[in-house]
Amino acid sequence: MAKNTKNNDWKDRLNVVYSTNPDFHYETEEEEEVSTLPAAQQKLRVQLDRKNRGGKVVTLVTGFVGTDDDLKELGKQLKSKCGVGGSAKDGEIIVQGDFKEKVVELLRKTGYTQTKPV
Repeated sequence: MAKNTKNNDWKDRLNVVYSTNPDFHYETEEEEEVSTLPAAQQKLRVQLDRKNRGGKVVTLVTGFVGTDDDLKELGKQLKSKCGVGGSAKDGEIIVQGDFKEKVVELLRKTGYTQTKPV
């Protein structure tokens, strides 16, 4: 007999006062997922960045509004077209190397019309 550990996870209930009510059910606040804006409405900024990277240059795409899956998909597409590595998290895409013009061109072909190189 397996217990449902999702409803009984003690880590989610830290800092909760003990209740003697036998009908009490702890409720967690669920974060609502942000829907992804259409490509034409996204205001993306493309810039080169060297901070905290050991002098290495990366192309940084910021301003993405949407789900993490869509962000990772766009990052994967940009990295594969440039032929380099990188990452996509926290609303920004990091592409290793100086690919500013190429990334802007790829984003405009994909439909991101409000893309600004900085």
